Amino acid sequence: MSQNLDAGQPLLTTPLHALHLEVGAKMVPFAGYDMPVQYPLGVKKEHLHTREFAGLFDVSHMGQLRLTGPDAAAALEALVPVDIIDLPQGKQRYAFFTNEQGGILDDLMVANLGDHLFVVVNAACKAQDIAHIQSHFPDNVRLEVIEDRALLALQGPQAAKVLSQLQPAVASICFMDIQTIDIAGIDCIVSRSGYTGEDGYEISVPADKAQELACKLTEFSEVEWIGLGARDSLRLECGLCLYGHDLDTTTTPVEASLLWAISKSRRADGERAGGFPGDSIILDQIATKNVVRKRVGLVGQTKAPVREGTELYDANDNKIGIVTSGTAGPTAGKPVSMAYVSTEFSAIDTEVWALVRGKKLPMTVSKMPFVPQRYYRG
Repeated sequence: MSQNLDAGQPLLTTPLHALHLEVGAKMVPFAGYDMPVQYPLGVKKEHLHTREFAGLFDVSHMGQLRLTGPDAAAALEALVPVDIIDLPQGKQRYAFFTNEQGGILDDLMVANLGDHLFVVVNAACKAQDIAHIQSHFPDNVRLEVIEDRALLALQGPQAAKVLSQLQPAVASICFMDIQTIDIAGIDCIVSRSGYTGEDGYEISVPADKAQELACKLTEFSEVEWIGLGARDSLRLECGLCLYGHDLDTTTTPVEASLLWAISKSRRADGERAGGFPGDSIILDQIATKNVVRKRVGLVGQTKAPVREGTELYDANDNKIGIVTSGTAGPTAGKPVSMAYVSTEFSAIDTEVWALVRGKKLPMTVSKMPFVPQRYYRG
């Protein structure tokens, strides 16, 4: 999961950097930032704590953007195979930028806050995403990079209980709802969403108030700081992709098993069919189901974790794919991985073999998520 800057370039820090050091975080370079990979609790315990109680994540390295202007929704919709024009106020949606070959440039979250669109992009792709948007947008749409806000994620089954003690109104927010709301006297943008598969919130907070809010949240006994290590294993257990690993510019949404994220209105029979980069390739793949590889979930039949980069083989020793993410599966109780395999090996319950340190370990193609998603839908 390393996404480091070139050697010699200084690492950036989030507004919570000093606090991470104060509470004993182990810091690593990630997407150009000095980020906490784990805390004294340790990765496995952090993972399990989030599943049982609530975990607090600093995700301020992500890019926060504000798009304004009468044509903002239409301009953004022209870059993604997703319905942005009809996105209701107070709702957010998962999307991805595509290129002319149908590949994925980045995945992102888009929210309608009424007078503007609020967009969150991945840290490692932030600069290229901003350039991509600016090069395609008309003059009457303004892109503002939000530099003065941090981003926190409070995730887990106790998240709502905790946050509603600081602001009771958050209890009524449902999955993928978003609103501007006061939390403990701090002006925040709060969505009920996250990257763990658990119920929870993502909170955009003024940078100069981030430490104050983080400390208020960690005063609750249910809340522990959670680092990048557990964030990675949590998202993988719930079948969520990591850009640069499970998704990249050579991967189409159809190959990536992301059909659910392509809006009906943008498909071949939709009222605004196509109109995004690579549309002919993607829509043809949807119609014909003709792709040579597919993203699948794999469950190990042994106890050995199967990590990113591991080659996959069939029973006749033919190479058929590669693992893009892998973890021991602390909650699943067994090794779980994501991989791309030749389409003929993508059916559920197909057996494949992972080459780990010279040994071929059996794995089974399985449904994702590997553990149940527990989003609050009201």
